[in-house]
Amino acid sequence: MIRIGNALISEDLLERQFACDLNACHGKCCVAGEAGAPLSQVETVILDSIYTSIEPYLRPEGREAIATQGTSISNDQGELETPLVNGNECAYVIFDDKQTALCGIESAYREGIIDWIKPLSCHLYPVRALELDELTALNYHHWPICSAACDLGKMQKTPVYQFVKEALVRKFGLSWYLALEEHDRGLTSI
Repeated sequence: MIRIGNALISEDLLERQFACDLNACHGKCCVAGEAGAPLSQVETVILDSIYTSIEPYLRPEGREAIATQGTSISNDQGELETPLVNGNECAYVIFDDKQTALCGIESAYREGIIDWIKPLSCHLYPVRALELDELTALNYHHWPICSAACDLGKMQKTPVYQFVKEALVRKFGLSWYLALEEHDRGLTSI
């Protein structure tokens, strides 16, 4: 683990490569699994406040799930997450004409309707952030459904941390990210 500021970073973020390949996986990470996307308390408030703006972007099934469950839920462990449609895909998922899962929240953001791109846990993926007492632990989450992303990342030579640059800057700031880049250059030049 590497420490930069208040973050502990798994070396996997520097050593492994990753670049989403939606043509290969069709956004399975938003559909597969047993739970919704992790949320912070602040993000639940944001989702409540922007819901009327993003509602037109969502599928009827997603709107129904949110009407029934709320814009966020608390799981059995008391952790906050996005609701699911019938225990499957995230309620905020929309599908394009190729049946690729996309984010309705991000679609509204890209069109300038809202100024919040999506939950940080989604933006950071495949990096998982675990909030500790005074530190945030950042780990690479290996999931077999992302094998095409690993292959594309290797082909493009894109380390995980570079793939999620925008999300890391969003979470920790640009100077933090530049320190991580500098640390990586020091490691790779040895």
